[in-house]
Amino acid sequence: MTSPSQIRRNTIFLALCLVTLSGVIQLAVAVATITLVLVTGIESILGLGPAIFLTAGALAALPAGRLMDRLGRVPVIAGGFVIGAVGCALTALGCLADNAPLVILGFIGVGAMNGGVLLARTAAADMYPPEKKARAISYVLFGALFGAALGPLVFRPLFAGKDFELDTLVIPWFVAAAMALVGLIIALNIRPDPRTIAFELQAADRASGGAELAPAAPLREILRRPGVPSAVIAAIASFAVMAGVMNLTGYIVVGHHHAQADVFTVISLHIVGMYALVLVIGALVDRAGRRPTLLWGLAIMAVSTVMLAFAESIAWMSVSLFLLGLGWNLAYISATAELVTYATPVERGRLVGFTDLVAGLTAAALALLGGLAYSEWGVVAIAVGATLAVVVPALAILTRRAPTVAPEPAS
Repeated sequence: MTSPSQIRRNTIFLALCLVTLSGVIQLAVAVATITLVLVTGIESILGLGPAIFLTAGALAALPAGRLMDRLGRVPVIAGGFVIGAVGCALTALGCLADNAPLVILGFIGVGAMNGGVLLARTAAADMYPPEKKARAISYVLFGALFGAALGPLVFRPLFAGKDFELDTLVIPWFVAAAMALVGLIIALNIRPDPRTIAFELQAADRASGGAELAPAAPLREILRRPGVPSAVIAAIASFAVMAGVMNLTGYIVVGHHHAQADVFTVISLHIVGMYALVLVIGALVDRAGRRPTLLWGLAIMAVSTVMLAFAESIAWMSVSLFLLGLGWNLAYISATAELVTYATPVERGRLVGFTDLVAGLTAAALALLGGLAYSEWGVVAIAVGATLAVVVPALAILTRRAPTVAPEPAS
């Protein structure tokens, strides 16, 4: 039986995986829009860079989740970092050679890394009982807060005092590749595999009179379980709007005539909003209930996107993005805790992976459409579209009846 100290050790290493992932993703968020514009010379496709990144992450999430259910959590997380390191290196070479196909291939690799490594939150939930799953997820996501500090600490000096050109991007992307390799080393030190711990918990539950572990149900059946549809809707809406707006932030900041280095200030505070209170929010979700907290999260996100229409200074844009991250935190932890509670250890990867697939594709569409809308009508168009994208799902969840009895997915 896995000891509590091994579970704590695994939790720390999973959090460190999120530290490195967050640091790398900050670079992608800050410069992906402008990188592709510089390498192609076409300003109207400013949303294409984030769209490629988000689509790759989405398409990687479902197969990564299925592999997690079959092979374990660690091989998928480690493989994600390998793909990400290759992607960062290809992007650096593309910037060096002024080669758009290389940059696009690199974005695909970085996005795929994000889609795979973010499933670490499933691994966190594996190791804890149902009443502590939201807190378990929050423990691991807390690591991304330190990634929020790592990004500016590493990348801001590399851009300081330099004109924003392709040559300026080469070294930062190579540094990001090295960071991904550090993540690989950390992932390989996670043992035993969290899926093994989940099986142990399931066996202990059976020994005390719990339900037998059934084979994995078809995905369509899992999605019909009470509580799952609302959680899926909330996860998709919160991630899609957060990621879509975040990935356009770099261009919005520059569009307000601020320096490129200022993007890291806004993005850092956004990530602080996403993760600074995550430990408090994890406990709050377990105590207050997941349905209320996911609705609170969507409401906070709506306030932040409305603010985006009026915010022009770095300070107010930072406040807007901070609230966007905070609302996402509430909604996403609540939704993820619901999803992993209503699925068995051999179903969690595919359920969370499917949700990430749809959320990522929706985020990519919002980023692409948002880029086009920004080119035509400015930031107000992004603010209006993003607000509708969280308000409408929130109203849909409110009209659904909350489940009165928790389902028994393992029976």
